[in-house]
Amino acid sequence: MMRSAAPVIPLVDEGLGNSAYLLDLGDGRALAVDVSRDVRSALRAARERGLRIAYAADTHLHADFVTGVRDLAAVSGDLRILASAEAGLEYPHTALHDGELIDLGGLSLQALATPGHTPEHLSLLVRDGSRILGVFTGGALIVGSVARTDLIDPEQTDALSRALYRSLHQRLLTLPDDAAVWPTHGAGSFCSAPPGAERTSTIGRERATNPLLGAPDQDTFVDRLTAGLGSYPDYFLRLREVNRHGPPADSGEPVLTPLPVDDVRRLAAQGAEIIDARPVPQFAAGHVPGALSIALRPAFASWLGWLVSEQRPLVVVLDEDQDGAELAWQCRKVGYDRVAGVLSGGMNAWRAAGLPVRGLATTDAAHLADPLLDVRQDAEFDAGHLPHALHIELGSLHQHLDDIPREALTVMCGHGERAATAASLLERAGWHDLRVVVGGGAEEWAKAGGHALTHGR
Repeated sequence: MMRSAAPVIPLVDEGLGNSAYLLDLGDGRALAVDVSRDVRSALRAARERGLRIAYAADTHLHADFVTGVRDLAAVSGDLRILASAEAGLEYPHTALHDGELIDLGGLSLQALATPGHTPEHLSLLVRDGSRILGVFTGGALIVGSVARTDLIDPEQTDALSRALYRSLHQRLLTLPDDAAVWPTHGAGSFCSAPPGAERTSTIGRERATNPLLGAPDQDTFVDRLTAGLGSYPDYFLRLREVNRHGPPADSGEPVLTPLPVDDVRRLAAQGAEIIDARPVPQFAAGHVPGALSIALRPAFASWLGWLVSEQRPLVVVLDEDQDGAELAWQCRKVGYDRVAGVLSGGMNAWRAAGLPVRGLATTDAAHLADPLLDVRQDAEFDAGHLPHALHIELGSLHQHLDDIPREALTVMCGHGERAATAASLLERAGWHDLRVVVGGGAEEWAKAGGHALTHGR
């Protein structure tokens, strides 16, 4: 008997803006697709449904997270890893070629070469007999858009964009309108998903509503796609090779080792990076001089990967009520395995040792003063900003220090976390009179004073 729909469980990572998936094969087994090294949600979803993950597939070599296929294999023991033959993986797996069919027991999985987002990209069709139930599209087709094509090499962007056009029109758009579309990248992803709450779609809906699919020809498609590409975290440039070679396989939970104050001082002297992951008000009230503020939240991993070398050991400062395990998992999924530990006793222990503490002034959106530095992404700034704000994206701040006034400076973003990160970077670079805007940004400033925001550059 044919199924009316594929039993697919989305596993959304709000921080990275991505979705992994668990496909229930109907016999107590499951297929996991595009799972990051933070495997908790996949294992929990399988456990709650009484499933054993028997297969794990990646649609492409991911640039934004470390693959979790080897960790899933370490847990299950007999899991079969599926990946594109073009990926050249250097660990045991089943290499899939275009058109190849894998019998999953009742359902089957068919590899469909869809290069563009990456050269080796596969979409994975889920079939029930001759019927296509849906397709895991990775980054080849996402809700309302397609994923970016500039993550390999600037000289390959045009060729990959044209390859993606062909993948869409010659492969994916030939599928039935009712075939479900299960993309990896979604809203919030630096792989270029537009804003919106929808994470899945259908071929018919995308055919009718996706602006890029409405491009009248290949040249127009390429122009529209590449015109909208923004910046992306530096760690994207190295994770593809990490995933090709194979990350360490680990079936255990990451643990943060408590570190006495003297050990933290020794590690910092030896080049360790001190990451203060406390909320902005606590960081502002007092922090270790030179510490980098990256508040623990869903986006923590992205900013860690953007701003900190993976070669440096990390020492973390947390509040007592924060979840150290959550931070450790976020470090793991973007390839930061050198976490030396967490400051035992937090800032209370640091103060008790009589060591120096730095503070940071805060203000709100109703009481801003020039000069003002806005560190949001380009698209956010263009959508509305204060008329005289200096704009430098947080990710490129270190490249533009000479452009930033040395006088008293107010730093803002959308809510305060990125502004605090920017202020901590400026503080270590020699700035002293800094204020961080907390609890709001440009829109709150406009509402508070009845002002008009400036749009565009």
